[in-house]
Amino acid sequence: MREKGEDEAVVRLARLDTCAVSDALDKLGLPGAALGLTALAAPRRITGRAVTVDLVEQRSEVAGSGRHLGTAAVDASGPGDVIVVAHQGRTHAAGWGGVLSTGARCNGVEGVVVDGACRDVDEACELDLPLYATTGVPITARGRVVERAWNVPVDIVGVPVAPGDLVIADASGVVFVPSAHAERVLATAEAIAATERAMVERVRAGHAMADVMSADYETMLDR
Repeated sequence: MREKGEDEAVVRLARLDTCAVSDALDKLGLPGAALGLTALAAPRRITGRAVTVDLVEQRSEVAGSGRHLGTAAVDASGPGDVIVVAHQGRTHAAGWGGVLSTGARCNGVEGVVVDGACRDVDEACELDLPLYATTGVPITARGRVVERAWNVPVDIVGVPVAPGDLVIADASGVVFVPSAHAERVLATAEAIAATERAMVERVRAGHAMADVMSADYETMLDR
């Protein structure tokens, strides 16, 4: 298991926020912002590498894993990892729950992102486990949803996510960065963040907003 501090890309990502990273993806013409996911528990910025879980409706023709969803991902994850559950936007049953949150917390997982509903949100709050999802729901997945596979490419609100892709989530939302483009995205986001820090300093120094946020700002993300 790799320590978080040993992953230079994650260290650099942790110095940014979702807005700068989303702007960088826009500038480079890449997808990444997963819309509609918000912090339900322990709302703070998280960063890490994606460990994915793919869920499907339980039907007789679907061969599930034979164990409860998400367990293999929790067992394999630790510091520097964010568990990403592809629940396809379902809200009629939970794609994540309290026992899984306990396991994730014990293993030092950075946080969990669920494309759909999750339950036992109070437990995640008590555990101080950051949990980003569509909404809370009390209804169990058992008998309704099963794990099709884990650590496979998935779709999160229309954004393709592969195992090992970078994840950043904060109060503004959730953004994924393809690992193949990480260096370009991080460098671009760092430049954008530096430009915006300089703009803030000018505002604090008393410069007119119209001067600070001029045409240069409007075209900053042009390709």
